Amino acid sequence: MSDPFRVLIIGGSGVFGSRLARLAADEPGVELTLAGRTVAKLEAVAAGLAPRPAVLQLDRNAVDPKHLAPFDLVIDAAGPFQASQAQVIVAALASKTPYVDLADGRQFVADFPAFDDAAKRCGVSLVTGASSIPALSHAVLDRMTSGWRGIDDIRIGIYPGNRAPRGLSVVEAILSYVGKPVRVFREGGWQEVPGWGMTHREEIVGIGRRWASVCDTPEQDLLVRRYRPRRSAEFFAGLELGILHCGLALCAQPVRLGWLASLRPFAKAMLAVSRLFLPFGSDKGAMTVLARGEDGAGRPIEARWTLRADANRGPNVPVLAALAMIRRFRDGWAPEPGAHVCAGMLGLHEFEADMAKLGIVHTLEEVHGCASEALTPLAKAA
Repeated sequence: MSDPFRVLIIGGSGVFGSRLARLAADEPGVELTLAGRTVAKLEAVAAGLAPRPAVLQLDRNAVDPKHLAPFDLVIDAAGPFQASQAQVIVAALASKTPYVDLADGRQFVADFPAFDDAAKRCGVSLVTGASSIPALSHAVLDRMTSGWRGIDDIRIGIYPGNRAPRGLSVVEAILSYVGKPVRVFREGGWQEVPGWGMTHREEIVGIGRRWASVCDTPEQDLLVRRYRPRRSAEFFAGLELGILHCGLALCAQPVRLGWLASLRPFAKAMLAVSRLFLPFGSDKGAMTVLARGEDGAGRPIEARWTLRADANRGPNVPVLAALAMIRRFRDGWAPEPGAHVCAGMLGLHEFEADMAKLGIVHTLEEVHGCASEALTPLAKAA
């Protein structure tokens, strides 16, 4: 009998880490250990899994190589990755333990290639961004634009239902850029717009209208680098309830005016306020990817992919890429040693069976010969 594939999930009791643990627990040959700062929370998650994982009290900003050495793979699902320390990566290199994270911090992902030389010397694979963006979004774009001659516009959006569980790390990640200048590719060039600005409404098939505002993510840079759109590459997210979404846009004003450096110190208070509204709204989440350009025959084309996750299944979506990476490492299909961004690394087929099992529906629609004008322009600072 072969030895088990030992996986350490840091942040194993969090919104995303706990869901990854539940899905990975069903993987043949995988032996899990859940790590985090609060043992009681880890034990509560472990108690619902079979076989029951071990738990390890661990602060991700004080990780020692000896903590990682017993494992075949470490996954950092803790966050927030905005202004996050690199201690887990340093420990992974020192212990020669392969590493995967769910990072959504723009600077964190941009700085990740700096570890490439060290990872190659140590013979270790490091992977960042194994989450909804860029792993899933690029898998979708790779399929929908296969054979196209060129891409004009890309627009991606994530819209959780109001009743979806929310954690402090997610709120801190959002507040880290609200009201601050965000660099986006629009109208054929780079522009700066206020974080959580450009507020508008998006029509989502099967969901209805949702609020949307611009976010600061690695996606904007990666979309331009990989797909070279001629006009725009935009990323939005939205809160279902207008009182919360537009209220956050209003709270951004002191940051935009320079009266506050950041809203992040108010994360716990804002999280508490948002939880007062949990009885309202819905449990329906969505993710959209839209692209316009020229197909293989040079005709204008528009492709639109929509994911719908009801019954609060939405928080499972960000962990599906990490689940796919666990399988790859377990089965000997790990990337070469080095520091890699998980953009174009996974195919959409590596997500589809898991989405179907979870009851998450996704559809892809194409319109050939559609008008090639730019996407509907949005206000620069709503």
